[in-house]
Order: sequence, then structure tokens, then C-alpha cells
Amino acid sequence: MSDDHYFTAQPASADERRVISVTLAGHDLDFETAPGIFSPGRIDGGTAVLLRYVPTPPAGDLLDIGCGWGPIALTAALENPDTRVTAIDVNERALDLLRRNVERASSRHPLGEVVVSTPGDVPAEAMFDAIWSNPPIRIGKEALHELLATWLPRLRPGGEAHLVVQKNLGADSLAAWIAAQRDDAGPWGHVEKLGSSKGFRVLRLTRAAA
Repeated sequence: MSDDHYFTAQPASADERRVISVTLAGHDLDFETAPGIFSPGRIDGGTAVLLRYVPTPPAGDLLDIGCGWGPIALTAALENPDTRVTAIDVNERALDLLRRNVERASSRHPLGEVVVSTPGDVPAEAMFDAIWSNPPIRIGKEALHELLATWLPRLRPGGEAHLVVQKNLGADSLAAWIAAQRDDAGPWGHVEKLGSSKGFRVLRLTRAAA
């Protein structure tokens, strides 16, 4: 599969919509997908591992970085209707699919608010109580570090970020890099390896309390 979806706002592949059946937050649901986005035919293995390790989403603001068709954002919104999810992606097709999938899910179950957005449209002052992401490792180390440096410092004091990374694609080195980062408020926070499964490692970053 091409990595075009990591970089391109408008994928070149045909926009051939189809429906897949998946289980999210204990609910069997049908969602719309299409080529040209990340893992269009199923819940990606890394995402599935991440969702087994994340805690109950907070009654607050949660950010999903690289939302695709929406399994992470929709899980958070289904698990806690008091969670306000901001789901971001550079891929316009993915964003359209997630908007449609929010409508599908909300027609059957109570759902927290999901704001679907390009990264540039998120207000500069927005802060988050939690960040969940299967980040786009294949964009390269420099671009990945730039991406995480944009969003991880926007955790509120005491907030937690959960990331899933393939072990053979640098999970340990990424954990070390995150642990070494600082901003005007001090270190980004405490990093720990929460668990491993099926070749993936889940990292948790806890922002220092105020």
C-alpha cells in the first residue's frame, strides 16, 4: 500500500466508498472507508493494541493525531459522551469519512462531541487533557519529531498522551527522544513503556501537574 495518505491532502486513488463492520468500545458498528487513507479495510494492528491499553477517556478534551477514518476518535467518543474529541488529519478524504462515521455512530449510540479538522484549523490556544495516537512513523524521524513537538506540549498539566509505535520502527528511541524534550514549561513529562503486543509498544507521556 502506498504511503501517499501520510502526505497528500487529496489522494490520487479513486474515491470508491465501502462499508466495513468493526467493533469499537464494545459496539458492533458499520463504518464507511475508501482507498487512499490509512488502513481502509480494518482497524490497524497498532491502533488495536493502543485501544487495549488506553484508560477511560477524560470528561474533557482529547486529541487524536492522524485520525484516518476514525477508530481512535470514535472509541473515545463512544466510551465517554462527556469527552470532546478533536480529530486531525492532513487527508481530506479521511476527514470526510470520519464526519460521515460520526453520523453513523451517533444515530445508534450516545456519542461525545467530535470535531474533525485539519491540523492548521485547530485553534492555537487549544489544550488537551489527553492525546491518543498511532502516529505516522513512516513520514521519517525529522517530520515525526516536528509533528510531536507541535502537539505533545499542548497537554494540560496532569494530562496523558498514549502513543503506539512498532518496536522495530524505533519505539524505544522515540521514547528516549520524548523524555529528553523540554519547552517553556519545563520537561514535556514522564515517559514510560506501558505495554507491548504483536510487535507494537504503547508509550505513555504524563505531563507534570501544575
